Amino acid sequence: MKRLLCLLFLYNSAFAQTATIKVDLRKELGDMKPVWAWFGYDEPNYTYMKDGKKLLSEIAALSPVPVFVRTHNLLTSGNGEAALKWGSTNVYTEDSLGRPIYHWNIVDSIFDTYVQRGMKPLAQIGFMPEALSVKPQPYRHYWKPGDPYKDIITGWAYPPKDYQKWADLVYAWVTHCVARYGQKEVESWYWELWNEPNGDYWKGTMDEFFKLYDYTVDAFKKALPNGKIGGINVAGTRGAGAQKWLNAFVKHCFEEKNYVTGKIGTPVDAILFHAKGWPHLVNGRVVMDMSPQLRDIETGFKFVASDPRLRDLPIIVGESDPEGCAACGMATNPENAYRNGTMYSSYTAASFAREYLLADQYKVNFKGAVSWSFEFEHQPWFYGFRDLATNGVDKPVLNVFRMFGKMKGKRVAVESARMYDLRKIVDSSVRGSTDIGAVAAADKKTAAIMVWNYHDVDSAGDGELVKILVDGLEGKRVEVSEYRIDIEHSNSYEAWKKMGSPQNPTAAQIEELQKAGQLQKMDDIVIEKQLKSPLETKIILPRQGVSLICLKW
Repeated sequence: MKRLLCLLFLYNSAFAQTATIKVDLRKELGDMKPVWAWFGYDEPNYTYMKDGKKLLSEIAALSPVPVFVRTHNLLTSGNGEAALKWGSTNVYTEDSLGRPIYHWNIVDSIFDTYVQRGMKPLAQIGFMPEALSVKPQPYRHYWKPGDPYKDIITGWAYPPKDYQKWADLVYAWVTHCVARYGQKEVESWYWELWNEPNGDYWKGTMDEFFKLYDYTVDAFKKALPNGKIGGINVAGTRGAGAQKWLNAFVKHCFEEKNYVTGKIGTPVDAILFHAKGWPHLVNGRVVMDMSPQLRDIETGFKFVASDPRLRDLPIIVGESDPEGCAACGMATNPENAYRNGTMYSSYTAASFAREYLLADQYKVNFKGAVSWSFEFEHQPWFYGFRDLATNGVDKPVLNVFRMFGKMKGKRVAVESARMYDLRKIVDSSVRGSTDIGAVAAADKKTAAIMVWNYHDVDSAGDGELVKILVDGLEGKRVEVSEYRIDIEHSNSYEAWKKMGSPQNPTAAQIEELQKAGQLQKMDDIVIEKQLKSPLETKIILPRQGVSLICLKW
């Protein structure tokens, strides 16, 4: 679909429903924080494999500031074999007398891969090594898509048989990281304990988890007094069970006796929780639901904002996604068919825009939201995993993050009659007309406007005329560029389907797919005129399409 981008546009009667977006560069809302520059995955051993390294290099290049990476299984026992929902580093074993033996080589190769690319770990302290678990067997699982999810819960999910040995492990690990990477570097990371203790990932009691937190933080702070560690990454944040855990955690950290020191309180340097949407099938068609994800985030923000002890703490949404299982492909979970095409892209653009607005509303220190999406080695092409790339080929969703990476300076005011207001989309997602909205940022001589045409229902739709009015520009000469994600642009999935969906593409086909997976720039134009009135730009944006309009003057 040919892009139309110009100052003077002759009205085409075929597009009777013009969506008008007004951008005022003079009305600043706050910093364009790279809250999107956080990524995570279950399988740590993919980190240093061929396609994992390639993707991490691309992710690192997205942002002008370091990208953070979170992964599970950093302390899990095993031989380092990568598998779905599994990973291991074999950090901790014991000799015949029960004395600890530490092995750092695998976990070092993971953190080395990040640090070499200028990335930062959101270092998860977990899970329980086999030799420390109170119930070690069974330990290694062999879960695959279609199996019951609880099959992954084995000996790694249990409390330690010896809390002091656990603390010694934490101290040794953090001390080792300081020696290897330098104190200043490790102080710039974030650390956390475990994952979703209110769910199946923790098979102990709440009190046992708080005891584990106390031992962990005490050892961590002894090794790195100025290091940053937080908690607790609950699942289903909007639910009563998660809120019970959050309230109990805060009470323990500020009001209760520390299991190690015997004094009142335990340090907490960040608050973390999870947020997930809920896609499902209706008459064989995928229907997304952004509302649960946004309500999880709103609940977490409101929780922090309501407590003066927490208000200034960084908030990290430890997992923030359209649903909950990255390794569940669309073959076993057909509701996940949104993942390969542009529906995932437009959903990501529209949801992150609302996360910024929620942070504005509750005036919280929103640090980042982790997209639980990476890549899966040695898996079928476009299998329907929630990933950023398949077999080394970037999927359309990665290009949304490339767009975000081009936005800098201050977020500025945006108005659109076709953009769902925050309350409506939080309460009921996008079920009427499509959501045509924007988020915009500007600095002294440039601006970037991300525009999307999103709907929950995965169905085809005609492109819609979008008129963008930009006020507050200065100068006589403006360069206008557009980047586009739609069915024809920045879309390796459509290119793969046009090839006949090969599972063994040739080298030439792979090269073509890699090119199609990059963010595509449309033709530039230069406008030379005294800008006494708003700059007018018009595009035709397909349903589930995303456009980035860049201005330079």
